[in-house]
Amino acid sequence: MKRSGKRRHYDYTLLFAIFLLVGIGLILLYSTSAYNGQVKFHDSLYYLKKQGFATGLGLLGMFFVAGIDYHKWIPFAVPGYLIAILLSIAVMFIGDEYNGSKRWLSLGPFSFQPSEFAKVAVILFLACFVSKYVKKMGKMSMLIRVMLSVLPIVGLVGASNLSTAIIILGIAAVLIFVASPQYKQFVVIGLVGVGFMAIFLALESYRLERLAIWRNPEKYEKGYQTLQGLYAIGSGGLFGRGLGESVQKLGFLPEAQNDMIFSIICEELGLVGASMIILLFFLLIWRFFVIASHAKDLIGALIASGAMAHMMIQVILNIAVVTNSIPNTGITLPFISYGGTSVVFLLLEMGLVLSVSNLIE
Repeated sequence: MKRSGKRRHYDYTLLFAIFLLVGIGLILLYSTSAYNGQVKFHDSLYYLKKQGFATGLGLLGMFFVAGIDYHKWIPFAVPGYLIAILLSIAVMFIGDEYNGSKRWLSLGPFSFQPSEFAKVAVILFLACFVSKYVKKMGKMSMLIRVMLSVLPIVGLVGASNLSTAIIILGIAAVLIFVASPQYKQFVVIGLVGVGFMAIFLALESYRLERLAIWRNPEKYEKGYQTLQGLYAIGSGGLFGRGLGESVQKLGFLPEAQNDMIFSIICEELGLVGASMIILLFFLLIWRFFVIASHAKDLIGALIASGAMAHMMIQVILNIAVVTNSIPNTGITLPFISYGGTSVVFLLLEMGLVLSVSNLIE
């Protein structure tokens, strides 16, 4: 009787980091959102219950995906990408608008952001595309083909969510570099990225307004959120006021549980606590790198590299926005900011990476 080979196993360090971030995220979300939940919905657990349900759903999905050989998802790469494009088109016509942004689709009592699905779809699509044509990736013609393949989703998502479009472009750049590390190509990608951002900034006046607010937030009414976030960071000091003791979340910082949650972390846990959260993200990104380096094949390496690029860019963008290092882009902090769609698709993405780690010898 033949042996079935080595037993599959998860990358337990990655799994530990995921569970730690998810658990800490729920604690911090409750601490940040309890006041808003009580005032708006007469339930201090309102946001925690919704996020907890989405997290549970995401964890089930993560283990389901992790238990499947990632090669079996290859036939779904192109259909998944096309669905992401169709959903993004649907947002433009029948999407729901919240806080001035049209980014959601409603399905009965549930609503979700197609842009979160698009990130995972693009990682899988580009991993399959690049691995198929890896021998030609050094040619400019193939680079143009790759960029053209992602421009439809970048354009559609960027119409309402510039930050997610930047993340998708970043994922594409990293995957191209992993397949063919030629620096000349990235001059072209950089020029395309700058041109893309210039076009989208010019198309909508409110984006140009954000640049002005970023430079002088105290001169604009819309700079209020940025200033309150900076006050929260500054008042936290080295060790913070203590968990649950934030003042800024008590109506001063609007929707603190969303993309500005890192400022409340700094206020309650201080520089030390915020640094620990950042170190956890570093641990996660490091494990992506290790898995990509030891993957069984190129497509597995590209999936892990795509997840690494996604996590790295999104964390950097969020913290840069909160600290007013860049203009406000409305990007969330992975696993910690409130958002059911975000946490579900992030965990499904983690499942893909765990699936890659399962096949490492």
